[in-house]
Amino acid sequence: MSLAPRAVLVHRTTEYEELVAHHGTHGQAAFFLSSRGRDIEEVAERDRRTRRALAEVASAIPLTWRQSRVERADLDRFLFAPEDVVVVVGQDGLVANTAKYLAGQPVVGIDTDPGRNPGVLVRHRPGEAAALLPAALTSAVDELTMVEAVADDTQRIIALNEIYLGAAGHQTARYRLGLEDDGGVVEAQASSGVLVGTGTGATGWIRSVWQERGAAPASLPRPTDDRLLWFVREAWPSPATGTSLVAGELSASAGLHLTVESERLIAFGDGIEADALQLTWGQSVRVGVAGTSLRLVG
Repeated sequence: MSLAPRAVLVHRTTEYEELVAHHGTHGQAAFFLSSRGRDIEEVAERDRRTRRALAEVASAIPLTWRQSRVERADLDRFLFAPEDVVVVVGQDGLVANTAKYLAGQPVVGIDTDPGRNPGVLVRHRPGEAAALLPAALTSAVDELTMVEAVADDTQRIIALNEIYLGAAGHQTARYRLGLEDDGGVVEAQASSGVLVGTGTGATGWIRSVWQERGAAPASLPRPTDDRLLWFVREAWPSPATGTSLVAGELSASAGLHLTVESERLIAFGDGIEADALQLTWGQSVRVGVAGTSLRLVG
């Protein structure tokens, strides 16, 4: 007997909740903001919109389904099941935060703040949930390309937008960088780290770096394209380090190789530094297109 589908509602703590938790009461938080020329009502209203959206989506879950909720900070400890339909209620970035913990489950993005969020990944309104949830099991989805980093000790991390490899904090990252099928060319570098991103990431951080580099490579990938862009951030030229390998593309079968020459480097995806690969001197890591994708309900 197969299990009934489970709707998993993913959300994150709101700015208002964080303020009240930090200051103790609504009044204390309001005083703190007002003394700095800000009105707490702005963040309180966003909190109310989020709560209303969560309640509306929860009420739209079919009665025969099971349901669960998980907060962003607990994603790395939550066990998603194959029969889940994942409903992300919040911002575009929350979909990216969730994607790395999934294995093919369909995802529905619900925008809690239309007009403030770009709506690239949270494409729907709370009122659409009643129709979207049953359809998510059978309807066509967009297969969004993801990026993965795999270390030589089998550590692995995947991301929807981008993976950052570099030093924790603001120290210089030292490593040797090379591309597969590039005749064995390897360059020693000292930089602020390496960024490898997808077409989805090209709507955010990757796009800003691409623009700063004068729009090179020539074009940005689309979210469903099986190619990645990579950039070295602030490479430093010295007698021992070079700056010739600083940007490029990776096809579906290609990989970027990095060998650590610092005491400690990390690799993390989509801004979640707390869930990072830990890399030490002499270790190597390969970055390329992931074997899994995000199945986003259009």
